[in-house]
Amino acid sequence: MQKFNFDRIDTQITSWMARYGILILRVSLGMVFFWFGFLKFFPGLSPAQDLAIRTTEILTFGLIPANISIVILAAWECLIGLGLMTGKFMRATLLLLFMQMIGTVTPVFFFPNEVFTQIPYAPTLEGQYIIKNLVLVSAGLVIGATVRGGSLIPDPELIPKTP
Repeated sequence: MQKFNFDRIDTQITSWMARYGILILRVSLGMVFFWFGFLKFFPGLSPAQDLAIRTTEILTFGLIPANISIVILAAWECLIGLGLMTGKFMRATLLLLFMQMIGTVTPVFFFPNEVFTQIPYAPTLEGQYIIKNLVLVSAGLVIGATVRGGSLIPDPELIPKTP
């Protein structure tokens, strides 16, 4: 009877995560962007729609009408999503992602009473929607580290030696 080898199983799982983790992160992040962007094409479906429109109005000094700005934002987010899911044009996709993320944090400064029930520690649902973007930015940074061929690799000392 063979003894259960926890280290071997753990090493295999860790190696699998190193091999596929970035790909799964990139595709899942792309799905989130595409999904949230796609909702904005349909009035009333996105919980962030009103806040996004009012923020864009301030950022563009009212030069872009609300019905146009939300379509631009929807297309922008869908484009980010498609770029991440396909892995194509990653530098441009990540640039769009980070530019969009800068825009998403501005309601904290423009509409703090709508983002917090108690400033600065008790976010509303809209505030939570904004705060979760810290995770999206972090994922973008990890993915960005791979555009020049970087990757996660398992520690060679932990890879089991074949007899």
